[in-house]
Amino acid sequence: MGQRFLHQLLLAVLALCLFAPARSDEWLPATATFYGGADGSDTMGGACGYGNLYDQGYGINNAALSTALFNDGAACGQCYVIICDTSKSGWCRPGKWVAVSATNFCPPNWSLPGGGWCGPPRPHFDMSQPAWENIGIYSAGIIPVLYQRIKCWRDGGVRFTIAGFNYFELVLVTNVAGSGSIQSMTVKGTTTDWIQMSRNWGANWQCLATLAGQGLSFALTSTGGQTIVFQDVVPAWWQFGQTFTTYQNFDY
Repeated sequence: MGQRFLHQLLLAVLALCLFAPARSDEWLPATATFYGGADGSDTMGGACGYGNLYDQGYGINNAALSTALFNDGAACGQCYVIICDTSKSGWCRPGKWVAVSATNFCPPNWSLPGGGWCGPPRPHFDMSQPAWENIGIYSAGIIPVLYQRIKCWRDGGVRFTIAGFNYFELVLVTNVAGSGSIQSMTVKGTTTDWIQMSRNWGANWQCLATLAGQGLSFALTSTGGQTIVFQDVVPAWWQFGQTFTTYQNFDY
């Protein structure tokens, strides 16, 4: 076992001391490219629906995931620690790592064989350029990496942004800590029972119910299996387009 690979293993151990694994302690191989410009500004928005990533608690260390990782939006908000695989490339920054949040989808390019780097079943991270340059040398363009899903740390509580109209509510859930992503969600109005919601796209959840004029509570289960009830988090005077911040967040 070469000295460079031993250094890689030591780096992995140090990274895990800082970031607790969310589900598994296995390091997995993938590849990584970058997009969005030198300041990462073009990574704002994306298929998870977060919009301004700074405002929503995700920042510049973000990545678009390939089909194999994105899981039709179920991976939105999840966090990963990534290191460049120095055993396979000389374009790494040895001793460096970066933690990123999943905020976008990297679609296959079917004009290329197999859909390109983001085609299934390839695990691939198309990272913001500032995040990528923590671990790779710009000239490389693409590097082999090792990654692991980790616990997400966020400032403050979970946030709910309500869009839609009349009897259709579309709720964007952001700033999720712990596992970073939501497995299931229900809503309760002042005069209703709990209503099951379904994923519309990305981190947006929907229901068909007339809830205007009612105070709202949400019950969320994270992909880590933790359930939190956000009781009366939205007052009866809410309007479409408003965001409501809570003081609760997930541990796993």
